[in-house]
Amino acid sequence: MTEYVSTTPGLFPLPDWAKDDLSDLKGHQKHDLIGGDEDGEIAAAYENARSDVIEDQQNAGLDRIVEGQLRWDDMLAHPLAVHDAVETRGIVRYYDNNNFYREPVVSDELEFSGDVASELEATSEVTDGDLQAVLPGPYSLADLATDEQYGDDAEFLGAIADFLAGEVDAFPAHETLFLLEPSLVEEPPEDGADERASEAIDRVASATDADVVVQPYWGALEEKVYAHLLDADIDAVGFDFVANQDDNIYNIQEYGATGDISLGLADGQNTLVEDPEAIRDRVDWVEDQLQVTEFETVYLTTNTETFYLPYAKYQEKLEALAEAADLAEVTAA
Repeated sequence: MTEYVSTTPGLFPLPDWAKDDLSDLKGHQKHDLIGGDEDGEIAAAYENARSDVIEDQQNAGLDRIVEGQLRWDDMLAHPLAVHDAVETRGIVRYYDNNNFYREPVVSDELEFSGDVASELEATSEVTDGDLQAVLPGPYSLADLATDEQYGDDAEFLGAIADFLAGEVDAFPAHETLFLLEPSLVEEPPEDGADERASEAIDRVASATDADVVVQPYWGALEEKVYAHLLDADIDAVGFDFVANQDDNIYNIQEYGATGDISLGLADGQNTLVEDPEAIRDRVDWVEDQLQVTEFETVYLTTNTETFYLPYAKYQEKLEALAEAADLAEVTAA
C-alpha cells in the first residue's frame, strides 16, 4: 500500500522576531551576510529560530523534519558562498524572481566544508522526528556559480558533485535527502550535458543510504532531461504541479517514473492557503491520470521553498500538507 509522506523542500522564512533581531545584529550590506564563521548573538539567534521552525513542523504533524536553512542568505548557493575556496562577488538575480544572491566564484579546489552537516547535526539534537536533509542539486549549484578553478564545464560539475557527496557523507542519520534542482527546468542542460547532470546527481545520491528525492520546480523538465534523470540511482523525482500539470503528467506517462514520487501540490510562493481536502483531491487527480501506476511512497510538498511567504502563512501551509497526507492515507486504506 502507498505511504503518503508530508514534507517540504526546506528554505523557510525567518520567524518575525528573528528577522527583526538579525537585521539589527547583521546589518544590511553585502559584507554583513553570513560567511560561515558567525558566533555570539547572531549564532544564538539562528539557533533559537531553528528551534522555532522545528517546533512548527512537529506541531503541524509533518512526517519529515528539515533544518529550515534559515542561515542561507544566498538561497541555493549557500554551501559555496560560505566555502573557503570561494569568493563572493556581485549581487545576482535568483533566476527570474525578485530575490538575489552573492555570485559564488570558485577560485580554488573544493574540499570538505561541513557547514550543512553541522546544521543538520544541531537539528538532530532537538528533535526525535525523522530527519530530512536538504541540499542544492549539483547541476543547479554549478549553474548558479562561476568557475575560475577547473576551466571545463564537465570537470566543474564533477567537482561540485564530489563536494556535495563529501558533505552528505558527514550528515547525521537521516531518512530522506532532497536535492533541489530548479536549474534543470530554468536552464536545462543541452545534449551531453543532460547525461552529465544525471551522473552528477547519481554521485551525490550514492553518498547516503537515505531515500533520495530530486526536486525540480518552476515548471516541467524537458523530455530528454527527464529521461536521463531516471537513469540516476535515486528513489523519487519531484514534480511541480502548481506551475505545470500537463507536461509533468506527460513525462510520467511517456517515460515512466521512479518507485516513489514527490508531488509539489501546494504553492510555496502564494499566500493563499490550500484546503487539505483540495490537496488530497489533487493527489487523486494525479494518480487517476497515471491509472495503473502505484508508488511505494508519495511525498506531499510545496512546489517550491517557502521563504517567500509571511511566517504565519508558511505555518498554515505546513498544517495543510500534514492533514492532506493523513486524508490521503485514509482514502488509500
